[in-house]
Amino acid sequence: MSPPASAPEPPADTHPLRRALGVFAYSGRAIRLVWDTSPRLTIALALLTLVAGVLPAAVAYVGKLIVDGVVLALDTGAAADREAALWWVAAEAGLVALLAGLRKGIEVCTSLLRAQLGHRVNVLILEKALDLELPQFEDSTFYDKLTQARREASRRPLALVQKTFGLVQNGVSLISYGALLLQFSGWAVLVLAVAGLPAFFAEAKFSGQAFRLFRWRSPETRKQSYLEWVMARNDFAKEVKLLGLGPVMLERYRAIFETLYPEDRDLTLRRGGWGYVLGLLSTATFYGAYGWIVYEAVAGALTLGEMTMYVLLFKQGQAAFSAILSAIGGMYDDNLYVSNLYAFLELPRAGSAGTAVEPLPDRPGVRFEDVWFTYPGADEPALRGVSFTVDPGQKLALVGQNGSGKTTLIKLLCGLYLPGRGRVFVDGRELREWDPAALRRRIAVVFQDFIQYQFTVGENIGVGDVEHLTDTERQAAAARKGMALPFVEGLPGGLGTQLGRWFDDGRELSGGQWQKVALSRAFMRQDARVVVLDEPTSAMDAEAEAELFDRIREVSGDQMAILISHRFSTVRMADRIVVLDRGQVVEQGSHEELMEEGGRYARLFSLQAAGYV
Repeated sequence: MSPPASAPEPPADTHPLRRALGVFAYSGRAIRLVWDTSPRLTIALALLTLVAGVLPAAVAYVGKLIVDGVVLALDTGAAADREAALWWVAAEAGLVALLAGLRKGIEVCTSLLRAQLGHRVNVLILEKALDLELPQFEDSTFYDKLTQARREASRRPLALVQKTFGLVQNGVSLISYGALLLQFSGWAVLVLAVAGLPAFFAEAKFSGQAFRLFRWRSPETRKQSYLEWVMARNDFAKEVKLLGLGPVMLERYRAIFETLYPEDRDLTLRRGGWGYVLGLLSTATFYGAYGWIVYEAVAGALTLGEMTMYVLLFKQGQAAFSAILSAIGGMYDDNLYVSNLYAFLELPRAGSAGTAVEPLPDRPGVRFEDVWFTYPGADEPALRGVSFTVDPGQKLALVGQNGSGKTTLIKLLCGLYLPGRGRVFVDGRELREWDPAALRRRIAVVFQDFIQYQFTVGENIGVGDVEHLTDTERQAAAARKGMALPFVEGLPGGLGTQLGRWFDDGRELSGGQWQKVALSRAFMRQDARVVVLDEPTSAMDAEAEAELFDRIREVSGDQMAILISHRFSTVRMADRIVVLDRGQVVEQGSHEELMEEGGRYARLFSLQAAGYV
C-alpha cells in the first residue's frame, strides 16, 4: 500500500513576482473562512475599518483650521474668530472621540471573531482528522502537517483578514493624506512612498526564513511536545518515577531547545539589526521633510496651520505607508502559515470508499482470499497469501507469536486498511464495495490496546455503539454480557461513576475490570454480525478467561466470533483455529484435528500445558 499523497506546497518565495503574487494566494480563502464564521461581525469590521481610514486625515485638516483660526483671532482680536476657533476644537474633539470609538469597535469585533474563528478552524482540523484513514495516522508526514496546521493556523486566518482590512484602511488614509500633501508638493508624496520600501523587502525576506525554520523543525517540536506530554500525564507518572525517566526526558527536552534556539537567536538578531538600521532611514526621511516644511513656513510660503497640518500628514502618512508595507509583508507571512492549514485540509483520503450498505444474503460469512499486506514504509509484508473463512455462527481463534499478523488481519477485516493483493469479503461483499460506516456497524471489536476513556462507566461501555451512547438499559445489558455488571453495581454511582483521575470523584479500575468494561463495549452493538476480541482477557487469570469464553459462546448466538489469545487452554474451545507464523497461515482446523497433525499448534499447546503441571 503506497503512502498517502502529499498536499500542495505553499506559495514559492524564490522569485520576486511569485513572492508578490503569493502574498494574496490565500487571502481570499481566509476572508471567506472569516465570512462563513460570522457574516455580521465581518461586515461590521469592514465598515468600521473603512470609516477609521478616513478620519485621521479629517482630524489633521481640522487641526490646521484650529491653528489658522487661533492665528487669525490673535491678529484681529474679533470675538467671532475666537468662537470659530473654539468650534473647530470641539469638532476635532468629536472626530477624535469617534475615531476612538471606531478603534474600540474594531478591537471588540476582532476579539469576538478571534474566539469564533479559532473554534471553527479547530473544528475543521478535527473533522478532517476524523475523515482520514488509519494509514495516514501512522505516517509521520501526516503528523507534521497536523502539527503545523494546529500550531499557527487557528489564529493566522484572522490575522490575514485583519491585515487585509488594515491594508484598505491605511490605503484610504494614505489617499486622503496624499490628496492634502499634493497641495504642498508631489515630491513629498514620492519621498513618503519610497522611504519605507527597504524595510518592507527586508521583513519579507526574514518572514520567509522564519517560516522555513518553522516547517523544517516540525519533527523536533513534535518530539518536544511528546516528551512534555509523557512527563505531565498522570497515567505515565508512576512508571516515569519508578524507572527514573524524568531526568532523562527532561534532558532530551532541553537538548532539543538548545539545538533549535541558536537559529531563532540568529534570525531574531539579524531581523532586529536590519529593522533598526532601515528604521533610521525612515526617521531621517521624516526629519528631512520636517525641515523642508519648516523652511517653507519660515519663508512665508505656508501658514502656521498649513505647516502643522503638513508635518502631521507627513508623519501619519509615513506611518500609514509603513503600515501598508508591513501589512503586505505580514500577509505574505500569514499566507505561508495559512497554507499549512489548507495543505492539511486538502489531504486526500488514503483510499476510496464504497457505497454498499446491505449484504448479499446468499453469501454470508467472512472470507480472506490470498491476502497480502505491507505497512506503508515497511520492507517486509505483514501478511503473505492469507486465506480462510468464518461461517455464520462460527467461533474462530487466531493464534501465533507476536508479530505474526493477527491484529493486522483484524484491521483489514474492519476496513481500516485495504489489502495490497487479494480480497476480503464480509457477507458477500468485498471490502472496497462497502460503505465504511455500514461495514463497521456490522463488526464489534475490542482491541488489546483499547482506550480507557475519562468518561463515566456507562459512557465507556456506550462508546461501543455511539448511536445508543447514553442508553442506560442497553449499557446494563452489555455490561451483563461482558461480565462487568457485578462490579459496576458495587461502584458508588453505578453506570454513572466517573472513571479516571482527570475529573472530580474519578475512580480507577483494575486491569481485569477495565477489560470487562471494554468487552462490554463489543456487546453494545447488538446488530453486529462479527464480534472480534483481540487479547480481551490478558489481565485475567486462566479460570476467568475460560469462564468468559464460555459466556461469549453463550451470548454471541449466531454471531461470528473471532478470538485472539495466547492461552491455548481457551482457544481449544473454538470451532476452528487458524495458526499464523510470519504473516502466513501455517495450520488451521479444530483443536482435535491440529493435535492429531502434531504440528506447530500441537507443540505450542503441549509446551504451554506443561507449564500448568
